[in-house]
Amino acid sequence: MAHVIDFKEAGFDSVLDELEWRGLISQSTDRDRLAKALNGEPITYYCGFDPTAASLHIGNLVQLINMRHLQAAGHHPIALVGGATGLIGDPRQSGERTLNPKDVVAGWADRLKKQIGGILETGGSNPVRFVSNYDWTAQMSVIDFLRDVGKNFRMGTMLAKDTVARRLKSEEGISFTEFSYQVLQGNDFLHLFDEYHCTLEIGGSDQWGNLTSGLDLIHKVRGVDVNVFTSPIITDAQGKKFGKSEGNAVWLDGTMLSPYKFYQFWFNRPDSEMENLLKAFTFLPKAEIERLVEESKTNPGAREAQRTLAWEVTSFVHGEEATRQAIAAAGALFGRGGDLADIDESTLEAAIDGMKVDGEFARVTAGDRVAEAGMKAGLFKSISEARKTIKSGGVYLNNSRVTDEEQILQDGDFLHGRFALIRRGKKALGVVENA
Repeated sequence: MAHVIDFKEAGFDSVLDELEWRGLISQSTDRDRLAKALNGEPITYYCGFDPTAASLHIGNLVQLINMRHLQAAGHHPIALVGGATGLIGDPRQSGERTLNPKDVVAGWADRLKKQIGGILETGGSNPVRFVSNYDWTAQMSVIDFLRDVGKNFRMGTMLAKDTVARRLKSEEGISFTEFSYQVLQGNDFLHLFDEYHCTLEIGGSDQWGNLTSGLDLIHKVRGVDVNVFTSPIITDAQGKKFGKSEGNAVWLDGTMLSPYKFYQFWFNRPDSEMENLLKAFTFLPKAEIERLVEESKTNPGAREAQRTLAWEVTSFVHGEEATRQAIAAAGALFGRGGDLADIDESTLEAAIDGMKVDGEFARVTAGDRVAEAGMKAGLFKSISEARKTIKSGGVYLNNSRVTDEEQILQDGDFLHGRFALIRRGKKALGVVENA
């Protein structure tokens, strides 16, 4: 697990000061009350993660990073994986969620717990505690729920919540199921307060209404003031929701998005985003972040900030070995260091995925000429063009220069018995697959 420094190592007076400097707090309850809670004796806090998909994404990563900052400062984390609320799903900005089968949700919940356990400390003196709200929600009858919980909520307050109000004005409206979500989440906070004396809940800024539901409920039925705070929705340089590309999330699960592609996502961020991303997604000290940001302005071609960002985030999520493999693959593909033979099959396959022609790799066999394979891979318009480029020394097979215009592919040229990489010049890369 990547090393996570606490606020003192990072050069801050308190963990709250650090979170605010990093831009990780958007809304909160009374700032003085929150500061008093976080700067005093360790408190217990929680964040909820609903299994509405098979993996968390980088939007959830912001919450996990907040949890790690608080955990490093000595506060006690609870990760609630919503076995009950995951069956419903919190109201989206638009459109009703599709309800998933119970066995699917249970399987997703197990996967999310493993992901969270790979990011938060699960051992030592301050491990994360995992809970599922299914354990206490499923035992309640409808009558118990309405009498013991529902009676404490007022319709006017519930209707005024941002997401609810927006959905009510839309054509699709909102179902009673999703409308009731805030009651369930409020009851979660109350249960964790009673069971573990949990006094802080955190979440994304789109969860503010749900978070304050629990705060209000605890104040009403227990007479105690607890705290909540949200992190902002991270956006890119164009103001678009960060991590979304054509509707696809940047998943944390390596089987849904490879460590190679995850690394490249961060490495390819523009200079204009470096300051915000280094602050929010790494645990680097303030002085180091300021140095990297300045370096990106004075020497942007070196891309030191991007390289550091990609290493820090990828190693935090996927571990150092997978990150080294991703870096080695990127270098080896274009002959900039590293041996293609050392790249494991899954990393190699992820790295070359974008090099398909019409949705698939060109198929060749041992005995086919390299010139013909290069044409099939889309590098040349004709065999004669391929032969001419080989003659001039501009064609490489698995990073070895091809000197014979008639050279043929051998069985040993197929990496992992499957792929051969053909490069034209320094940047044009094509891939053929063993038929």
